[in-house]
Amino acid sequence: MPTKVIAVANQKGGVGKTTTAVNLAACLAVLGERVLLLDLDPQANATSGLGLEKAEGGSAYRALLGEEPLASRIQPTAWENLSIIPSELDMCGADVELARLPDHLERLSRALGPLRESAHFDLLLVDCPPSLGILTLNAFTATDYVLVPLQCEYYALEGISMITRLLKQLHDAGTNPRLQLLGVVMTMFDGRTRLSPQVVSEVREHFGDQVFETVIPRTTRLAEAPSFGQPIIQYDKYSAGASAYEVLAQEVLKRLEKTNPAG
Repeated sequence: MPTKVIAVANQKGGVGKTTTAVNLAACLAVLGERVLLLDLDPQANATSGLGLEKAEGGSAYRALLGEEPLASRIQPTAWENLSIIPSELDMCGADVELARLPDHLERLSRALGPLRESAHFDLLLVDCPPSLGILTLNAFTATDYVLVPLQCEYYALEGISMITRLLKQLHDAGTNPRLQLLGVVMTMFDGRTRLSPQVVSEVREHFGDQVFETVIPRTTRLAEAPSFGQPIIQYDKYSAGASAYEVLAQEVLKRLEKTNPAG
């Protein structure tokens, strides 16, 4: 079967997007899935979060320009079943460069084609930039599913509404007829406050079973792990954050079994 592709996206920064991309990828790998994490964010936090250096020329940039195969940028990580295509600062120029090219929203889709068909990986997760710019739109055009991490805060619903509208437009316009919302995962949950449970309740009311049952807690250990270049299941495998991402990985696999990208 071709590789299933999941974009992890939210146009807002600081919502646990990269934390979710890195830790979900690591937990899926532990469950035996062959996982490739594509760091499409010029900040390259997913790259450093898995202990890799931000090396010049190591990103997907040239593959997006059609100058080399995307597979040439795959690197192993320290963890079995988990590989990465790193990011680096040159990705900052991609928005400008891609805008000048024909079919500028389909560059990633084209670059991913051979990787998908090779089926060398079961799942490919894309950590998108915290914006709805050309790189994120490329990810939405190339992927089967979008997973949206949503912080337990007051403006959460505004952000998710914008993304769901955009996904519907790309799907309905035929830009990517496979595109589906895999789900919304609530992050940075703090049970000691009134706000977190209120926001979760409100988001569930609006989006029903599209919201994952698993809620990711706000914890010091989760915040510390990236500075050690480790996913939380390596840094502190008995922590609440590790448990939450392990359960989320199982929930993601169940959803993937139930859904098939159309087209």
